[in-house]
Amino acid sequence: MTAKEIFLSPIIDIENLGLDAGAHLLIKHGLNKIPVGGELLVTGNAPGWQAQLSAWCRAQGHPLTFIEGKAQITRSDIHAGRCRGATQTGSADPKQNGAVHEHAWPCYGLAARGATVEAGAPEYAFRLNQKHEVWADNAAELYAQAVAAQWNPDQAIDWNAAFELPDEVENAVAQVMTYMIENENAALVVPARFLGQMHPHFREVQAVLAIQVADEARHIDVFTRRLRLRGREPALSTAGGQASLKTLLDETDFSIAGFLLSVLGEGTFVSLLNFLHAHAPDPVTRQIARLAAIDEGRHVAFGMAHLLRRLKLEPEFRTRLTHAVETRNDALSGTSGLNEEVFDALILLAAGEFTPAAIATGYARVQTLMTDMAEGRLARLLRLGFEGKTAQRLAALHTRNFM
Repeated sequence: MTAKEIFLSPIIDIENLGLDAGAHLLIKHGLNKIPVGGELLVTGNAPGWQAQLSAWCRAQGHPLTFIEGKAQITRSDIHAGRCRGATQTGSADPKQNGAVHEHAWPCYGLAARGATVEAGAPEYAFRLNQKHEVWADNAAELYAQAVAAQWNPDQAIDWNAAFELPDEVENAVAQVMTYMIENENAALVVPARFLGQMHPHFREVQAVLAIQVADEARHIDVFTRRLRLRGREPALSTAGGQASLKTLLDETDFSIAGFLLSVLGEGTFVSLLNFLHAHAPDPVTRQIARLAAIDEGRHVAFGMAHLLRRLKLEPEFRTRLTHAVETRNDALSGTSGLNEEVFDALILLAAGEFTPAAIATGYARVQTLMTDMAEGRLARLLRLGFEGKTAQRLAALHTRNFM
């Protein structure tokens, strides 16, 4: 470059301001106005400014030469190569093309998606770092819906509603609430476990899982408060029920765990909550059931959205889902299934009293519930693309413990 060409480049005079006193901000501002490969000339008269500028340019990766008493900086792409495997970390806006990368590199760490990760930052070994393993295209929308639908138990439920139940019916409520609590404990622990394994690059999914955990914590709270509302303590928790829930916690694959928990288990649970809303013997239980069912419906929606996307990309993954249902059924073949006390409690709640006619009505209503649960599972399996007979068989193999 000739002396004449040098003076065509933009010039910044930092005057007597040293780089140790903020002059680098003026230089950065000037560099941001020129393209990569362009030159910026810097002049100054602060003591030692040239040495300071040399050190700063080395740190930033910009080539620097001194010509005729002026510093000539060539702007480089300081972001390139700072993170192995990618030159950028996507975009904060998930609607932008390529915003969410197919693979979240360890060097992204905990940085905000779209940020530039500085060289030398530590790598984080998040196990769930593949988009197809966790993503749902509507995750952001489901999170927004969940935020808008959060409810305060002290305000949304009339805990002071007047009602009196026979001891046997109140005991049945306590038994059902005990059962609901242990199932919601599983529904809390499963997403919480995967939450800590997921790369924050997939922040929309993280947000959905986090609010699911919050939902389940609130459900556990209100079920416990209803249980103790009339002085009862938790009732029976069976070995079979515990064994059924343990199979959910033992599953290490995110998609399979979501399939078993959300699509099959929580989907069935929505039917149970709707049943309680319709047939519970007191207004507090009905209010709780209605609100919890809305939350659980969102959990099912996320599980379905994720699996529909993954199965579109990997149709062969249905084989693994089929095997998971069969394996779980085999593992639980020696258990008694649904707690008999829970089954009887549901009949009594739907009956409302101990008379032959009322018990007959309650029993018929529970049988209708079981049919509704089975039909719901079948419909979701068909929507996921399972062939008719396979879907019917898998729906029938789902644990008799409901969840």
